[in-house]
Amino acid sequence: MVIILCIAIGMLTAFIGSLVGLGGGVILIPSLLMLNQFVPGFEWATPQAIVGISLITMVFTSLSSSLTYLKEGRVDYKTAILFLTGSIPGSMIGSWLNQFMETEVFSLYFGFLIIIISLLFFLKRTSKKRNVTGRNIRTFHVNGEDYQYSVSTPFAFLLSLVVGTLSGLFGIGGGSIMVPAMILLFGFPVHIATATSMFMIFFVSFIGAGTHIALGHITWLYVFFFIPGAWIGGRLGAKTNQLLRGKTLEWILRITLIIIGLRMIINGLTA
Repeated sequence: MVIILCIAIGMLTAFIGSLVGLGGGVILIPSLLMLNQFVPGFEWATPQAIVGISLITMVFTSLSSSLTYLKEGRVDYKTAILFLTGSIPGSMIGSWLNQFMETEVFSLYFGFLIIIISLLFFLKRTSKKRNVTGRNIRTFHVNGEDYQYSVSTPFAFLLSLVVGTLSGLFGIGGGSIMVPAMILLFGFPVHIATATSMFMIFFVSFIGAGTHIALGHITWLYVFFFIPGAWIGGRLGAKTNQLLRGKTLEWILRITLIIIGLRMIINGLTA
């Protein structure tokens, strides 16, 4: 029973995480915490073990989905590397700052921020056919449509540094902020934003997982139950992403962000 639940949870969280580019940890972690409280056989699911499993699971989720996205030419890897130069040191800074701050109070306000970000998708944005100016113009062909957007290097670095810091501080995946930022601030088409986010999550989760392995937080017996589900779910999510229209993906992303925001607000109120 425990094995079946682990595989199923790994597959579901990887599918949703890969579909909208958020990684899946924001779904996996609360799921395991709930199982720890109410389901016999999950007594091993301590917070440290859950975070370690989440990061290793995200390595396989992001790898499997990124391979699919790369094959389809949907990953803006040049911009992803630029974002990583800010998000990786930012996550280290955020993790260090975490020890000095009352994160429960900040989780409450941050939850409201995530919900506000999701509501920004209701705003009417300029057409994807607009003329794009700038030095780093990116062009992609998705679902029969040509998309262009421009990325400002200094702004992209500063944004990813802030997002990485918030991710480390609040313990959430940076994709929950980075994906909306790529779409709303830089004009990424949603398919490219989700694919690029999963490519970035692979490197970030790989580094984070290595840290937890070094600290001895990994319960390897149960990790191996999640990996098959994460690999299958990641590929299924990436394949499904290619079949859905951009507007449909934006609705799924908006609803997912609202759920994440509500979860953080509840955590802040009940802590």
